Amino acid sequence: MNFITQINTFAALGSGVIGSGWVARALANGLDVVAWDPAPGAEAALRMRIDNAWPALEKQGLKPGATPDRLRFVATLEECVADADFIQESAPERLDLKLELHAKISAAAKPNALISSSTSGLLPSDFYANASHPERCVVGHPFNPVYLLPLVEVVGGSKTAPEAVQAAISVYESLGMRALHVRKEVPGFIADRLLEALWREALHLVNDGVASTGEIDDAIRFGAGLRWSFMGTFMTYTLAGGDAGMRHFMKQFGPTLQLPWTYLKAPQLSEKLIDDVVAGTRAQLGTHSIAELERYRDDCLLAVQEAVRSTKAKHGMAFDD
Repeated sequence: MNFITQINTFAALGSGVIGSGWVARALANGLDVVAWDPAPGAEAALRMRIDNAWPALEKQGLKPGATPDRLRFVATLEECVADADFIQESAPERLDLKLELHAKISAAAKPNALISSSTSGLLPSDFYANASHPERCVVGHPFNPVYLLPLVEVVGGSKTAPEAVQAAISVYESLGMRALHVRKEVPGFIADRLLEALWREALHLVNDGVASTGEIDDAIRFGAGLRWSFMGTFMTYTLAGGDAGMRHFMKQFGPTLQLPWTYLKAPQLSEKLIDDVVAGTRAQLGTHSIAELERYRDDCLLAVQEAVRSTKAKHGMAFDD
């Protein structure tokens, strides 16, 4: 089957934080977007999120024809997907819901339209079980804010055609994204498995009274987080090994893996732990609203990416090297 890769109309099902991020990215790339979400007040909330994100997208640079006016909100799932070239579902993480949705989505969509899910952990073989033409169905797992962060993890199910995975990668790249093909279906894929391990350790540190939420965030944002914006863990540790590289690093620091530095197993989410985390993050928020901090985050992400891009250019590297 020849899957559609030159898209004009992008369908978005679900308009929460992730769904609205997809809408904003598609609009910024000059596409027509059709959105559907059955929640009360969904259209107004979506348009408010787009308005909040648009200044950052303007700073980043818009494709010809990009405008929020190309968003159309419709009343039914079937109307949303009927004429779409590419379909992105961002519904809640419930297997029963996604099974039902994708049976309906795939029945109403054009046979050669690619269908993708934003799921962060459910496996495509499971929730595409009742889909029509499942060979064109993939996972496209993004990161918040979707309209600025380029990474998207692309995962195929047991019935997904390899050509569909490559076609989806092509579509995401046309939207300015860095598509990462996850070769096997594993819960949490790649990035969220790494983030989950960090999150569990952070909860243990709060639970054990070692540090507050703000202090833990400082440990990341003034330390490893600065490196992570331009250099991953393996390359960072290769440099830590000096001229001998990773082999020396593994020999020198490998034995620490046997030390009880981490728990890995998550702590029990007691009411006290939840209260402590909520109180800590409330203190971190201060007087700022979520919308204000979203705009601050967006400006920081643009600044970091531009700094990395210009510095790589000085050293003869491309931004995605």
